Amino acid sequence: MTDGRVETIQSGGAEPFGVRLASAIRSRSALCVGIDPHAATLAAWGLGRDEAGLTAFGATLVDAAAGRAAIVKPQIAFFEAAGVAGYRALDATIRRARDAGLLVVADVKRGDIGSTGDDYALAWLDRDGPFAADAMTVSPYLGYGSLAGTLDVARRNGAGVFVLAATSNPEARVLQTAVLAEGPRAGRSVAAGIVLDVADDNRTGGDQPLGDVGLVLGATLDLADFGIDADTIGTSPVLAPGFGAQGARIEDLRALYGARAEQVLVSESRGLLTDGPDGVAALVADRADRIHAALGAAA
Repeated sequence: MTDGRVETIQSGGAEPFGVRLASAIRSRSALCVGIDPHAATLAAWGLGRDEAGLTAFGATLVDAAAGRAAIVKPQIAFFEAAGVAGYRALDATIRRARDAGLLVVADVKRGDIGSTGDDYALAWLDRDGPFAADAMTVSPYLGYGSLAGTLDVARRNGAGVFVLAATSNPEARVLQTAVLAEGPRAGRSVAAGIVLDVADDNRTGGDQPLGDVGLVLGATLDLADFGIDADTIGTSPVLAPGFGAQGARIEDLRALYGARAEQVLVSESRGLLTDGPDGVAALVADRADRIHAALGAAA
């Protein structure tokens, strides 16, 4: 990609992701707008699951988020299902978001070892790569150490990574609450160990308001059930899916995350689509206002 943002990065170097994210939250809100073009939603909006339909859907969400949200999060699976046409639409969506001043986290949930994992990271985070997103989601369940190459790619490119730690799908609970039997995190849950590993990585990354390595912590969960103490999150930004249609309430931000509430990205997707394409902007503005109110800031 050769748009303005990439040229700026190449000529002057990118500020670290955590610095850019903190600035975006301060200037707009901690809202993360999910861009999830479900087949059913596309049909309800009169759009096809083709390049034109996916591009139009992405444009509606990006335009609604501009000036109100810190970040947008395209769910790559919904684009990928349309093949090459879907990737062209995704490229257009990311470009439009960047032109609007929004950060982009690619929700790809990649996770692999060695050069395979490194190339996943290069595909999504390399400033000269095909997508050049600001951050990506990754799974640590081949071992947190398997993410080392991905984190290196991210740091070289001023990008971020959000690591799945405690997720809301019920199938994950057995694994994520299992107690580690050995290693430096022995006696802690798997999820709590990941939270501590991410916090450690951010401590070694320098003095920033937010780290470059974030966590995915489902907003519908009681973190204590997963052995997680919010105080151990450190400077890690938190991507918190589950608001809106899944039942989590913005008004409960401080109850859910305590002193770390101000570094939580309130992620919502389906709940922003209920009033059709013409209603998205109003719902995004509502969520941004509610976040400011919940955190005690001026809307």
